[in-house]
Amino acid sequence: MTDRRTVLKWSAALAATTLLPVSAVNAQSTGPLKVGFVYVGPVGEAGWTFAHDLGRRAVEAAFPGKVKTTFIESVAEGADAERVVRSLAQDGHGLVFTTSFGYMDATLKVARQFPKVMFQHATGYKTAANLGTYDVRTYEGAYLAGVVAGKMSKSGKLGVVGSHPIPEVIRNINAYTLGARSVNPAATTRVIWVNSWFDPGKERQAALTLLAQGADVLMQNTDSPAVLQAAQEKGAYAFGWDSDMHAYGPKAQLAASEINWGVWYTKVVGEMLEGSFKPQQQVWYGLKEGAIDLGRLGDMLPADVKQIVAERRQGIIDGSRPVFMGPLRDQAGKEVVAAGKDMNDKDKLAMSYYLEGVEGTVPGGK
Repeated sequence: MTDRRTVLKWSAALAATTLLPVSAVNAQSTGPLKVGFVYVGPVGEAGWTFAHDLGRRAVEAAFPGKVKTTFIESVAEGADAERVVRSLAQDGHGLVFTTSFGYMDATLKVARQFPKVMFQHATGYKTAANLGTYDVRTYEGAYLAGVVAGKMSKSGKLGVVGSHPIPEVIRNINAYTLGARSVNPAATTRVIWVNSWFDPGKERQAALTLLAQGADVLMQNTDSPAVLQAAQEKGAYAFGWDSDMHAYGPKAQLAASEINWGVWYTKVVGEMLEGSFKPQQQVWYGLKEGAIDLGRLGDMLPADVKQIVAERRQGIIDGSRPVFMGPLRDQAGKEVVAAGKDMNDKDKLAMSYYLEGVEGTVPGGK
């Protein structure tokens, strides 16, 4: 059962995984477990929020009659978020998922006020006895997309429409570039920042600018299909981001980096129903757990490209070829990961610089 209301991402450093020593307590005494979801954008049919909503639907499908879910979309990060999160807690929701980094402080404040309600915050790092954090290794999907881009680009010039210059997004840009340069060492990436998670107009203009500058394969870290649509109009290539966007640009979409939030959502809800759930900091699922993958490989991809994607995918899963395997250098040529070493999660989560191959400078960087 779904109660839908309309009210209006950011990501940053997260901590290493540690189990908090508090068991979940269901705030409800009878009836189905009420589970609330707070979304930063409209659900729509593609992108970040759409992927979270697919996870919510997976919860309903997995536990028919045992749960009742509510989602509130397009909730602005800030004061409005605090009001919305509090309203869900007051309405008897025993579990609340807040799905954007900018909800972190609001979620923490409300969690302290409602100690019997369990909260889960996506992409953040602040926790409490009843508040845990979770995220997906989107950089793994970005790396695989980069491998495809490096093979399919004729110019060797790639473009990225970036949302906010924070570690999560910078990490994805670097991973994309690493993937491309692993098959074409001369490939370069140019980034245009739109300072928004969802602004189709700005996303489109950034995409058109990148294409005019010579990029022929685009990736995005924004939520709408505007980048893919622009690529199709100009006869270029792009990727679906967070979900399959094929319907918006079937001739342009090379593949889609797809998030499966349902893997975590169904696990949490199942443990809540059993009374065994304990919030964690930090859950970070990836290819290995089935939370991210490069799907919907386009028909335009040659067999050898599909084969190398499959090989690299397996290398990430089994650990034989991690995304951030050294030697790696930043733009200034400084070694940031030694040869044969894999960057640790702490450094990945704090990434604030571009690696070799990315043009320009990080906004606000030194």
